[in-house]
Amino acid sequence: MRLWRSSAVALSREHGSERFRIRTTARSSRFDTDTVPSPQYPAVQAARQALADRLREIRLNSGIKTQYLAEAAGWDRWKVGKIEHARRPPTAADIRAWCRVCDAEDQCEDLIAALQSVDSAYATWKRLQRGKGGLRRLQESRLALYEGASTDWTYCSQVVPGLLQTRDYVTELLTLISRRSGGPDDDVPGAAAARIDRQRVLWRPGRKFLFLMEEAALYYRLGEPQVMLNQLSHLANITASAIPSVALGVLPFARARSQWVLENFTVFDGNKVEVEILSALVTITVPGEVSLYLAAFEDLYRSAVFGDEAGRLIEAAADTYR
Repeated sequence: MRLWRSSAVALSREHGSERFRIRTTARSSRFDTDTVPSPQYPAVQAARQALADRLREIRLNSGIKTQYLAEAAGWDRWKVGKIEHARRPPTAADIRAWCRVCDAEDQCEDLIAALQSVDSAYATWKRLQRGKGGLRRLQESRLALYEGASTDWTYCSQVVPGLLQTRDYVTELLTLISRRSGGPDDDVPGAAAARIDRQRVLWRPGRKFLFLMEEAALYYRLGEPQVMLNQLSHLANITASAIPSVALGVLPFARARSQWVLENFTVFDGNKVEVEILSALVTITVPGEVSLYLAAFEDLYRSAVFGDEAGRLIEAAADTYR
């Protein structure tokens, strides 16, 4: 039991059964997923560390001790150290106070711009959906990115790709997302409408869309069986080349492959990657990291089936909902 307590999770057995209940302890509240970066993405952490190093350099050049800076800014005495070691990202207000105390206000705006760049690279879903209508605004804000890209390579391992979702499927999915984030259900219809509206980019001339999805995602049920039947029928139409600019591939369960299952990600124009993880939307533009996703996508592509073969897999999945 001590091991589980140390990781902020307690397990209790109910009435001698083999069923377990997971209960988070009070200690878990110390961790704020809205501010902690994912160690999977070194470019994000490196950018945060670079900003922290610049702030530390400003303090050292001013000759100010950490305790004085904290007192002058009205902070807890540990806050300066956490910011300088990139364990706690500063806010714009923190940076303004730091520069004011260290007599470096001429550097303030550049530092805030660097902070905003880091924030855009690792944007938590909680922050993106904040406030009334946040889920709808998030969907609307994505349109410009899709309209501006000429090529879109998307891989999905758990859900149908967003640009290929039906309205009912979108509604079921966004309802789950809203409830996970503590948002109101009445925000879902507007958000669903905005996501469906985004699909108009599929018909724009000169655009190319390549979608890959795991066969397993065809079986992950959202909503009533009819919701899934309608969604799978839509995918079957796409595999039959209903949209000339779109190709849809399915990665079969049983086919040998050279790339394991990954998180959902999209590559825009070969130079920008967005990765969807549970806590955040991660944007990658560092060429070395982008190339990793390009190589992974190419490996996944070689394992996928298209056209009639993909259609048969979709039809087999549909049979489970009839």
